[in-house]
Amino acid sequence: MAAGETYDLVVVGSGGGGLVGAYVAASRGLRTLVIEKTDRVGGTTAYSGAGLWFPGSAPLKRAGVQDEDAARDYLRDVVADDTREHLQDAYLEAGRMLIDELERNPWFQSFVYGPVPDYFASAPGSSPAGRTIFPPSVAATDLGEHAALVRDTIPTERWGVEPAPVLDGGRALVGRALAAFLETGKGTLLLDTRLESLVVEGDRVVGVTATSDGEEVTFRAGRGVLLAAGGFERDAELRKKHHAVPLDGTWSNGAPGNTGDALRAGIAVGAATDLLDEAWFVPGLVQPDGLPVFFTGTRGGIWVNAAGERFVNETRPYDQAGHELVRLHATSGVSHVPSHWVFDQRQLDRDGFGGDPSLPPDPAWFESGALTKADSLEELAKRIDVPYEALRASVDEFNGYAATGVDERFHRGETPWDRMHQQIVGFPAGPVMNYPATEVPGFPHQLLLPIDAPPYYAATIVPSDIGTKGGLRTDENARVLREDGAAIPGLYAAGNTAAAMSGRVYPGAGTPIGSSLAFAYRAVVDVVSRPTG
Repeated sequence: MAAGETYDLVVVGSGGGGLVGAYVAASRGLRTLVIEKTDRVGGTTAYSGAGLWFPGSAPLKRAGVQDEDAARDYLRDVVADDTREHLQDAYLEAGRMLIDELERNPWFQSFVYGPVPDYFASAPGSSPAGRTIFPPSVAATDLGEHAALVRDTIPTERWGVEPAPVLDGGRALVGRALAAFLETGKGTLLLDTRLESLVVEGDRVVGVTATSDGEEVTFRAGRGVLLAAGGFERDAELRKKHHAVPLDGTWSNGAPGNTGDALRAGIAVGAATDLLDEAWFVPGLVQPDGLPVFFTGTRGGIWVNAAGERFVNETRPYDQAGHELVRLHATSGVSHVPSHWVFDQRQLDRDGFGGDPSLPPDPAWFESGALTKADSLEELAKRIDVPYEALRASVDEFNGYAATGVDERFHRGETPWDRMHQQIVGFPAGPVMNYPATEVPGFPHQLLLPIDAPPYYAATIVPSDIGTKGGLRTDENARVLREDGAAIPGLYAAGNTAAAMSGRVYPGAGTPIGSSLAFAYRAVVDVVSRPTG
């Protein structure tokens, strides 16, 4: 085993939390190493819109939104777990402080407030405009050689879509953080370098063993190790062990390198874990290549299970819809994997399918079987193998709601989140591509158009995720804890490597990436506060 260099801080993982944490450390003079398992930086953050749910942060105050106390009340209510209240308080404080610090660096410029409703509309303190901020876009030319190091979007990786000359969303955040980190002169990045284990002396973590260029090498960390390497969503063994439905990672929208290396390394040195049965579940719309893409909401049609029965508000916040798919498949006795999204020509004419609403579906949708077409509901039922009478009853019930404009069973269209989909047609592209919505006159609610204009169509919905959310148990400063609650000296965790601050719920747009950044920041602040030697 080769002996590598010694650093003050070693960061494992280069997603949003890893790179921002590394920048915060390097900007304070800490000699910082980031090791990344794959050949690109960015992790799952690069696939995202990079929303950050940061109540009380400067961009919200600039927009006239000052409701941090209400946000705290909201978080308390929806998480409903008093053992996580100290983590919530730490998160809220860190988000505000981190943005203040990042906006002082020209690479980050100014984050912007983008109204996205909180996901639990009836909870005390819920905001119909939300508390989510976003990073500004950045031209690839401004990033120079760093741009080529940033992970591409899902459409580019999977379908060869030409990368845009401007990096948006998560790619913008990652690109800006990478440039800021390397510009400090204190930062080193190693790609294609996989964590193997943590180095422990006495009771303290003092470095990592990694494989780089086919050789095992040890990097020592004089001040600490920050694990920010994502979850275990791409590891079939861990998924089958901890999750109730047969998900092996194939349908995940997490980054391909997220196979739980950091989780295993932490457990090996005595770390406690929590929420390993959880994930940021989302509905996945199966594409012509046979794999799903995270789908944010449905403006029309209905989802039915194998029995032909409607089972959910199809427009509800994606984490809630994803969890419902998983729960019902595991407990109802009826298969919900896959489910079928049934709609008609009227909806197709209004919203399009799979991209720009002004264009017809690509023939590949039909050729692959990802989208099925039939002249009648009876024929459609045969093609998707659901009972016709049950499908007919589900459609008739929904059409009755369409006539009145009120979904009496699942209440689609009643929350601020639902109503947002009256204005946009969203198709996931990492970040999501949104198109202005058009309306069909003569109906009381645009999210409740009847399904009665043949031909009819069915697409496939499966449970996907944007990462697991169970991991190493941490305290308010991101220190990794043992089963007895004692911190493991020198070891920190953030993002999906750590058990989620928000427990089993997803409070608002930007909670996952916001948590990753906030607790990476708190980790570095804690490292710096501790005496050396």
